[in-house]
Amino acid sequence: MKLSTKLLSGAAICAATSAGAVDLEVMHWWTSGGEANAVSKLAEAWNATGNAWVDGAIAGGGDTARPIMVSRIIGGDPPAAFQFNHGRQAEELIDAGLLVDLTDVAEANNWKEIINPPSLLDACTIDGKIYCAPVNIHSWQWMWLSNAAYEKAGVPVPTNWSEFMDTAPKLQEAGITPLAMGGQSWQQNGAFGVMAVALGGVDAWTKVNADKDADTVMGPEYTKVFEAYGAARALAAGLNVQDWNQATSAVIEGTAGAQIMGDWAQGEFALAGKVAGMDYDCLPGLGETGVLSTGGDAFYFPVNSDADITAGQKELAALLVSPEVQVAFNSAKGSLPIRGDVDLTTVNTCTQKGLDLLKDGKTIPDAATLLSPDTTTQLNDLLTEFWNTPAMTPAEVQQQYADIIASAD
Repeated sequence: MKLSTKLLSGAAICAATSAGAVDLEVMHWWTSGGEANAVSKLAEAWNATGNAWVDGAIAGGGDTARPIMVSRIIGGDPPAAFQFNHGRQAEELIDAGLLVDLTDVAEANNWKEIINPPSLLDACTIDGKIYCAPVNIHSWQWMWLSNAAYEKAGVPVPTNWSEFMDTAPKLQEAGITPLAMGGQSWQQNGAFGVMAVALGGVDAWTKVNADKDADTVMGPEYTKVFEAYGAARALAAGLNVQDWNQATSAVIEGTAGAQIMGDWAQGEFALAGKVAGMDYDCLPGLGETGVLSTGGDAFYFPVNSDADITAGQKELAALLVSPEVQVAFNSAKGSLPIRGDVDLTTVNTCTQKGLDLLKDGKTIPDAATLLSPDTTTQLNDLLTEFWNTPAMTPAEVQQQYADIIASAD
């Protein structure tokens, strides 16, 4: 997509109100129950400053929301702020001069000293300038398990992937779908990425995603992953849901045994009144390779011609990183804060597992920071085709995956 600064046609994002207060339209894709609860913490904090949060939620997830947001921006009708994931999704907008430089906000609030890990701020930085405010650390590297489902099946809750596979037949005998999986392609690609790290190992995953090494895709580590992914496909049969939170609900209700999903699933468990370690359990790295991918969400702010709006955008950026907002938002979201100087003594056992891994430095970059959006889309399409085509073999998808990595940017 070619962008041009001439597309920055003029209208202000929204009208400034009296006494310097501003209404800021904030676009995001947090629409599940747990997500909506979390984003309300941001809105409450902003409204408490005397300004107004105008919620621009878009249902359907990032794949649906991002094109709408970009269209608004290049069409001259941008929101005041919008959510993207950490990574390369905003590169073209930055290159076109369409996003506000937040370097002065970052320097005034010591972001380089307080944001941890540093890779989160690095993902916001282009040519030495900072263009986004990170708000959380989200990791895909989790499996969530229903204690009620395993109790009904009469088997212990698994502590690793091997035990999950061993107990799957007992779940099926009890009328329980072993693995909950939604119908959107990003879910299927995301689950594969978790399995690649957990079962193939960090070194092999890094060679594929960072070094774009297609030979590693065809090697024994990834062969093991593709075979396991094929087995997982069979264990998800029978549960026909589309959205990720519908799959999470199946785990909450005990009609599914487990789900491979990022830590944002915890927001759904919390909203349902479920207690970690009692009603559900969690396995970082599928209980096989304990690491966190340090992805997450950040807010960007489109350039506009109204000085009051620009000032409001920078005020909101600073607020999002503040200690109080970090605690309130991430506690509700199920994610980890992007600063290490906040009080998290009340977090649950699953969040504590994540904090321990972060403290021990057991982290990897999120794949979205290593692969272009185009490459990610190709992998999404390939893996959802495999997931929905029983006749397609693991060996076939492995070769096509290698071809995509060989030409990845």
